[in-house]
Amino acid sequence: MRYFLLITLIIVYVIPSFSQEVNSFDVDNDQVREYIQKYKKDIRGPYRDLRWFCDDGTFNMPKEPCGDDVGGVQRARYKEEVIALGETSHVYLGQILSTTNFDKFWDQENYHSRMKQYQLEKYLKSIDDGWINRRAQYYRGALQVEDEEAWGKDFFIWLLKDEEVLEKHFYMVRQAIKDIPHAGDDNVAQLMRSQSKVIAEEYEPFMDLRIKIHGQPQRTDIAKVEAFKNDNDTKLTPSLKKEFNELIKTMNKYFAPVKISALSSYLETVTNAEIKTTVTNFIEANEDGTAEENIEGASDLMWYIRNEITNEDSAIGRLALMDLSLKLENIIIKKLDDYSNENLDSLIDKICYLSTAAAASGYTEIWEWEQIAGSIHKTQNDSLTLQELDDFLVAARKQLEWGTSINKAVYDDVVGVYQNFEPLVHGFLDDKIRGSVALPLGNAIGKLGTFISNESSLNNRVFSLSNQSHIHGINPGYAFGKLVVVDGNAEGLDVDAKNIYVFERPPSDLKPVAGLLTVSEGNLVSHLQLLARNLGIPNAAISNDNFLALKEHNGENIFYAVSNKGTVIIKPEVEMTPEEHKLFSAGAVRNVDMVTVPLDKINLEQTSILNLRDVNSASSGIYCGPKAANLGQLKQNFPDEVVEGFVIPFGIFFEHMKQTIPGDEVSYWEYLTSVFAKADKMKENGASSDEIEKFELAELAKLRALILEMPLLPTFVEDLEDSFSNILNGEIGDVPVFLRSDTNMEDLKNFTGAGLNLTLFNVAPKDEIIQGIKTVWASPYTERSFKWRQKILNNPENVYPSIVAIPGVNNDYSGVMITKGVTSNRNDEITVAFSRGVGGAVDGQAAEAWSIRNNGTYRLISPAREPSYKALPKTGGTVTKLSTFEKPILNRKNMSQLQDFSKELIQTMTAKGMEGPYDVELGFENDKLWLFQVRPYVENKNAKSSTYLESITPKVDTSKSIPLNIKL
Repeated sequence: MRYFLLITLIIVYVIPSFSQEVNSFDVDNDQVREYIQKYKKDIRGPYRDLRWFCDDGTFNMPKEPCGDDVGGVQRARYKEEVIALGETSHVYLGQILSTTNFDKFWDQENYHSRMKQYQLEKYLKSIDDGWINRRAQYYRGALQVEDEEAWGKDFFIWLLKDEEVLEKHFYMVRQAIKDIPHAGDDNVAQLMRSQSKVIAEEYEPFMDLRIKIHGQPQRTDIAKVEAFKNDNDTKLTPSLKKEFNELIKTMNKYFAPVKISALSSYLETVTNAEIKTTVTNFIEANEDGTAEENIEGASDLMWYIRNEITNEDSAIGRLALMDLSLKLENIIIKKLDDYSNENLDSLIDKICYLSTAAAASGYTEIWEWEQIAGSIHKTQNDSLTLQELDDFLVAARKQLEWGTSINKAVYDDVVGVYQNFEPLVHGFLDDKIRGSVALPLGNAIGKLGTFISNESSLNNRVFSLSNQSHIHGINPGYAFGKLVVVDGNAEGLDVDAKNIYVFERPPSDLKPVAGLLTVSEGNLVSHLQLLARNLGIPNAAISNDNFLALKEHNGENIFYAVSNKGTVIIKPEVEMTPEEHKLFSAGAVRNVDMVTVPLDKINLEQTSILNLRDVNSASSGIYCGPKAANLGQLKQNFPDEVVEGFVIPFGIFFEHMKQTIPGDEVSYWEYLTSVFAKADKMKENGASSDEIEKFELAELAKLRALILEMPLLPTFVEDLEDSFSNILNGEIGDVPVFLRSDTNMEDLKNFTGAGLNLTLFNVAPKDEIIQGIKTVWASPYTERSFKWRQKILNNPENVYPSIVAIPGVNNDYSGVMITKGVTSNRNDEITVAFSRGVGGAVDGQAAEAWSIRNNGTYRLISPAREPSYKALPKTGGTVTKLSTFEKPILNRKNMSQLQDFSKELIQTMTAKGMEGPYDVELGFENDKLWLFQVRPYVENKNAKSSTYLESITPKVDTSKSIPLNIKL
């Protein structure tokens, strides 16, 4: 039984136009930070003064209304610096809605940033005593609630006239309706959480109750808060007592009984007769229903609204239906207090209802829910096997995590901007989830996961964390080192190979580490995942709650292991067994077989460029690396699916490296070999591995700089120009090309080398191509590339780069295909992962992934969740565009093409002596398949067969029958 969660957690946000490019803005974070602190102390906050904003475009003084014949609203004016900040940095502080232009607020050209900033600031104000309006919240007349509500209603009516907005942005719009005043319901749930947070920060003993209110709020919590207030009465300040009273008032409002009959008020503006009838039938059937009946009916009605809302013709009717959907979600959450939860059967039913409600809330696209709904359904059986229960659990986890991370995708861009000047923003994403049906769904799934783990003895042992059933292994292996928990953006982080890292999302250029845990699993076939599998680096996916809990252990030395079935052990060093200590003792055999780069057949005499048509798999390790050799082989076997191209062989690189360094007496090659000779001498003299590595990296950095300034031989430049003319049918500078590093250390029998060296995208100008060649030659000597090689190679100095130059294909979508089941290990299955644009699914993008069986069936592993993609303009370089995900990336024709091609590829490459399975990079342009690379798919078999890992892998009887009436 596997507990691998086959999904990607980093999810994206979408906009209507595929052609729209992403804007970027420079933000002076120190300046904004200074503004924030200043405004908190300013009685007017971010505002300058009050004015009447008249409908004719004029402005009047506060005591001079616009007049009935003109009309207008009174509100504050922004400080000049606030206006400038919005114009130059696209950071909008203290937004007042009443006179804001609808289109500018929707802010489509900037990822809808302005509207999302409004929501984010509303959260900050709720948890930080008004935030920048700390004193200005008492600035009378700064804004009028009735004007804000009137504007909000008009804005949504304007917005919802376009049904594409609901199709492409359902989740974001629904959240905005929850947060933007429009004479609807207040966001009472958020207010309750923020009030409890403020109290706990001021009075630490309240923290346990605050955690309960945030994690699993129930009606009985009102009495607990009242009792706590009474018990601590003498210790509370007058201000705290007032805050407790406000919290109790809010909790009573939140948990107030819901009259289902009152829902009929939402139908007043709905014009669609069928929708009105369906809602009316629900009201009549559920007014006196049980909690279970109310929850089931409400979740079904929410899903009905999600599907039918665009059939309502009026925008105001659509707004009413969105408000109704939010009210139904609120009913479900409140009714859970009365839900029967005594046995396994009722828990499964609850997960089914809550999963439907989550999908209806926009946490998954409609087509995604349709792909998985068949696996999350009620059963009429009296019992289920452990395997059947596990299949249900995996499907429910998938749907939940696809959904919770879409929240991150929608809002992560503005959180990323604000976290640079306001650390409190980190709680925003979590607050969104806790105010939704996703919270009780996660609790229910966690409870089921714990039950199944106990029944199958597949228990994780991760300190004493709660909700351990949300932790699941990806790659087997074991490690010992310091635990480092990394908050926020990890790009560019300097990591230590001896440490075990916990990431919200790992950086795309991650250097070697001892172990990984990630909230965002990343796609299963990214370069990082392939390297981790290859080297036996333990890797597990965790929930956001697990991530927060692990922060308490940051800096501790720990033992970390992932078993062959995905169970996870993390314990402090003091609890390690003697057997576990022996795994890391001197001379212990680790999970990596060292290999030697073969040099017996390399030919460095080939000093002219080769046509891609003239190389094949037999050329690998002789003239070029396997990337070029296999692409040449593909060109021979699949000429219409591979572009024209040429190869700059090892010999040209070596010829240039034999040149004497300008101003020196040694050649580049002599400099390189001397580095490793000195390192060997240091080792003989007893230097530590850290000292040796530090010396090597410093010297290789100097070598890279020298290579970047290396003069190119005139004969090579002439050869290069001829290759463009004769092979690519264009002049150098007119034909954009990809320059792909291709070394002799890639795709060895026990090492993939995926993604370690450089690919330059769509380079066009002649001088950039020439400089790009030198940059690619230098890339094997970067710290990241060298460190990964050092983990596997005995002779890292004998790495020779060749270069593949091919014109770019402006793919509609591209990705990776593995000709086996990555997690199932089935040979009658392929695993594919695709993202929009070029270069998809290789750098850890949250790609759309499928498993496709030979019998033609296919299963969604994860939907695409990448917010942007790269496209190739004809002038060279790349542009970044935004995506939509209301439809799958791959269509059925594509899947059939991939299945047929995989069979032909296996047959062809096997006949040529290249053993599978294969890792293939490919893309589609107007449904035409293009091939860009094929390499062996390499896994770390030692990790999987480790005696220790086998010893911690429980044997599970998956056929064990579990009665559904069993008490929980």
